[in-house]
Amino acid sequence: MTRTPELTSINCTSCGAGLDVLGGGRVVVKICEFCGSELNAQDNYKVLRKFTDRRRPRTPFSIGMRGTLYDVEFAIIGLVQHTERWAGRVFTWVDHQLYSPTHGYAWLTLENNHLVFSRRYRGTGWLSERVVESAEHRPTIHINREPFRYYETTTSKITYVEGEFTWRPKFGERTTTITAMSDSAMLGFSQTGSERETYRSIYVTKAEAEAAFGVALDLKPFRVHPLQPFVAGRNYQFLLISSFVFAAICLVMALGFNLHTGRTVLRNTQVDMRDLPVEIAIPLEADNRLTSIRVTGDMRNSWAYLEMEMLDPNGQPVFETGRTIESYSGRDADGSWREGSPVTRLRFRPEASGTYTLALSAAEKGLWHGGNGRQHPSGEPFTRLRLEVRTGLFTGKWMAFLGAVFGALFLYQFGRKWLHRRARWSGSDWVDED
Repeated sequence: MTRTPELTSINCTSCGAGLDVLGGGRVVVKICEFCGSELNAQDNYKVLRKFTDRRRPRTPFSIGMRGTLYDVEFAIIGLVQHTERWAGRVFTWVDHQLYSPTHGYAWLTLENNHLVFSRRYRGTGWLSERVVESAEHRPTIHINREPFRYYETTTSKITYVEGEFTWRPKFGERTTTITAMSDSAMLGFSQTGSERETYRSIYVTKAEAEAAFGVALDLKPFRVHPLQPFVAGRNYQFLLISSFVFAAICLVMALGFNLHTGRTVLRNTQVDMRDLPVEIAIPLEADNRLTSIRVTGDMRNSWAYLEMEMLDPNGQPVFETGRTIESYSGRDADGSWREGSPVTRLRFRPEASGTYTLALSAAEKGLWHGGNGRQHPSGEPFTRLRLEVRTGLFTGKWMAFLGAVFGALFLYQFGRKWLHRRARWSGSDWVDED
């Protein structure tokens, strides 16, 4: 039996099984998937040797399947399983040899349920182990102005072969591959013995593979592949930019609202502690804006609980509340310290114009004797309160909240891409020195 271009099938010269001839004139060996015999495709398919007791790897693809990838029709003519042992773990992947009469040979690799398409790269440039091991920073190689950054070094061996090949695969034969990755592709610099080859690889989605080969693939990847592209979504760029812009606008508006000082109704009004409880008249207008009441006590290692009740111009209660003011200070081994706040604030929105009445009292008060700090010279928790009332204010709270919502949307969109990139590079074996 001689090799001719018209030959489409043979019978295995070892077991007699019918085998399709798929791989073109550069095929040198064919390995029978039934008996494991290696047949010499250049010499009447004579048996060269046998590979027995080898378990076929799990793959959804079989020899003879045809599919169209990147507008080229390929046939699967062989498969090779590679195994790597590193740090006590075992990694395996299956390379499917592809052949096209018009475009030659390629590989479809199945690893961790991800698919990668690779072809020989004829460009210049090589990344060696010596360069990687001696580099102080992550090595980078530029191919056609595209930067490829070092990813990892693997040393694998062949643990299963089947089908047709343009070289003679050997069980246990070791191949060292150094990979470098760009944003969209990976270069693999492989060396087996004295032979060198460079491959360029890109990611194949499950949908693309199913459409290409006309099969349903039960592939469920459990992690992000280094070449897996980021799926942004139809409105990703719009959401990213618009959420950032709206967040900035909302925060600027919130800041502007909070900086609006309004007008002063009561300024530095003093209330002696001995006069408490006291009623204070406050003239206000119903302008749909906020009124702020600020109360400050001259506290010194003391505290007081103030009760406040506001009555509208008709004598009807507007609110009734309580606030604590306090101030503590002292010195310890770490130096001076101070805690608490002698200031309290509250805001409300007047619903009617006229004179409001604030009833103010100190329901409870006391001294604190710890911390080696001094008390008020009067021996009392405080001697006076100072009130300031401003009206016509805006609040930036809700605008700030809206800005936070837009900011969270921006961080979510930005973070998706950042986390995806981080996951892509998480498998790299490069470690930056501190």
